[in-house]
Amino acid sequence: MIIHKAAAWTQEKLIKALNPVITGWANYHRHIVAKKTFQKLDSIIWNMLWRWAKRRHSQKGHKWIARRYWYIEGTRNWVFKAATAKLVLFADIKIRRHAMVKLDKNPFLDRNYFLDRLDRVRKCTPWIQTRLSFFAYHRPVYGL
Repeated sequence: MIIHKAAAWTQEKLIKALNPVITGWANYHRHIVAKKTFQKLDSIIWNMLWRWAKRRHSQKGHKWIARRYWYIEGTRNWVFKAATAKLVLFADIKIRRHAMVKLDKNPFLDRNYFLDRLDRVRKCTPWIQTRLSFFAYHRPVYGL
């Protein structure tokens, strides 16, 4: 696991290593009923990070460790963040239900329905959203 390997890493390096893993895993599983699972995983990661911080500063007290690594941000307490990086929580990933196909639609007869559905599904993936925002920003350059 990343946290076990990161005994000597800085907080920023640890966050930058964890964020893609958390985001990727959560995006893959966000279509199923995963709210309680995401909450449990956030709790497990918090406990692992607490042990990581205690191991790094074994001579310091709990309050010092909490003030050093965790902050209050808005209404959320215990935000694990550094100067340039903030840990993504599983709960931050929005759960998006799978859109069921209408049973009265035929893929051979209702081509427009399936093309519209495909466009909606593609626009919802984070990878596509990133690309769409890139092209929207660079529209004058590409002549779109």
